[in-house]
Amino acid sequence: MIRTIALCLALLVSAPAFAADTDADLLALDASWNELRLKPDVQGLERILADDWMLTHSDGRVQHKADYLDELRTSTRRNQGIGNEDVRVRRYGDTMVVTGTSVQSGISNGQPWSGRFRFTRVWVKRDGAWTMVSSHSSRVTPPQ
Repeated sequence: MIRTIALCLALLVSAPAFAADTDADLLALDASWNELRLKPDVQGLERILADDWMLTHSDGRVQHKADYLDELRTSTRRNQGIGNEDVRVRRYGDTMVVTGTSVQSGISNGQPWSGRFRFTRVWVKRDGAWTMVSSHSSRVTPPQ
């Protein structure tokens, strides 16, 4: 009986930690990625990106955290617009996969760019905090 009560109390005390990870919370966290890129808030991005974070661009180019943040810090890359559609989150324990469509525009190395992209982002919960470990985008080809 005492063990049952102790177990129930332990579950009640730990419940808020699980409740904080609703789909809405996870989607809001993922949306912060775009908000931070638009500002750009390099320090904010430092906090949510894992040290081994990797971005695969729609042209197949691979970029790592330090290089990406340096582009934002020096304004070599400036995101001008980011709008997401059909965003879905799937959770697998301490891993979440976010997919959707993104319409973006910006300037990289002085050249304007824009497009519609399908994206996949992978987040992992480490030491109680969610960090993005990977992001991938594929350009959506307009219908012919």
